Amino acid sequence: MTGPRRITDLWRRCDVVVRDLPFALLMAVASLLPGLHGKGTQVGELPARPVDEAAFVVLALECLPLAVRRRLPAVSVALVALGFALDQLHAYHLFASNTMPIALISAGAHLERHRRVTVVLLSLAYVPLAIALARLGATESVEGYVVFYLSLVLTWCIGAWLRSTRAAEAEHRRHVAEATRAAERTRIARELHDVVTHHVTAMVVQAEAARYLTAAPDRLDATLSAVTDTGRRAIADLRHMLDLLKADHDTHVGLPPAGELRALVEQTRRAGQPVEFAEEGSPAESAGSAELVAYRVVQEALTNALKHAHGTPTTVRVRHGEKEISVEVTTGGPGSGGVSPGGSGRGLAGLRERVEALGGEFDAHRQAGGFVVRARVPAGGRS
Repeated sequence: MTGPRRITDLWRRCDVVVRDLPFALLMAVASLLPGLHGKGTQVGELPARPVDEAAFVVLALECLPLAVRRRLPAVSVALVALGFALDQLHAYHLFASNTMPIALISAGAHLERHRRVTVVLLSLAYVPLAIALARLGATESVEGYVVFYLSLVLTWCIGAWLRSTRAAEAEHRRHVAEATRAAERTRIARELHDVVTHHVTAMVVQAEAARYLTAAPDRLDATLSAVTDTGRRAIADLRHMLDLLKADHDTHVGLPPAGELRALVEQTRRAGQPVEFAEEGSPAESAGSAELVAYRVVQEALTNALKHAHGTPTTVRVRHGEKEISVEVTTGGPGSGGVSPGGSGRGLAGLRERVEALGGEFDAHRQAGGFVVRARVPAGGRS
């Protein structure tokens, strides 16, 4: 399959003139076959005459312009129309005269400018052709000329329909590409929010606490070490996220490694937040992106706890089932009144969209003076 596929790729890379030339030459060669002589389009019903030297000029005008029917559609249809008129006036009736509908379809499909002018000029040119044929003794009736003209109009309309269809497909692809880019920007923004906000919040809280530990060197050193570790983890997570943007990244690179939830809880504890963690079951092999979404739910909830309820007991419960992952994060009332980096509310809104995109349920509300976040994420959902 490699050989034919490579040849096909090379052929598609060729210029359109090169790709259209073989058909033009095929029509010219077919017109030279004795068996196809007189098998062309006939207008006026003039008796066919033998092929002479002038017929080869007519043949070239009718066939060779097809090579530029997509590159120069106006030139192509004009030359083919001239050759077609000479073919009918000399009554050669070459097989090449069948190229006239092809040229019209191509012009209707690929001509971008002066389309109406082209249609008007071709229509006006048909009138003197019909008059000249009648003076040469053509027996065609007026109705016959009208029917043939309408058939030419139909071929142009077919080309115009192909053009509009192609334009509609291109517009659809453009909208899909824009929607894809917008979705990718949203996804990147969410990942940045989740990664940066959590780590920076922890660092701010830890740094604020360090201000009050100058009299306790051991605790101060531990707090500063925690800030350093959090910063290193933030850098590692950012590098990990940037790997997702590579075209050749692994399909599972976005999933948190095993035990990451416990590490996240431990990091939050080191920032001064008392967290009780309970995890039931283990992630299923078919969990897919549900595991990452569940991780982000816990991460955002703990980030908000650090921001708005620092020092208040927080409970994290995660249950891995066969069909879904359940997450519940509960925080008590207002905390110690430390520094709150503030928030825009985008985190919870983004989590809701993520969970609902997988067909799950998300809820976040105040409860008994505190705050609770619950999520049910179907395992094995679409990524």
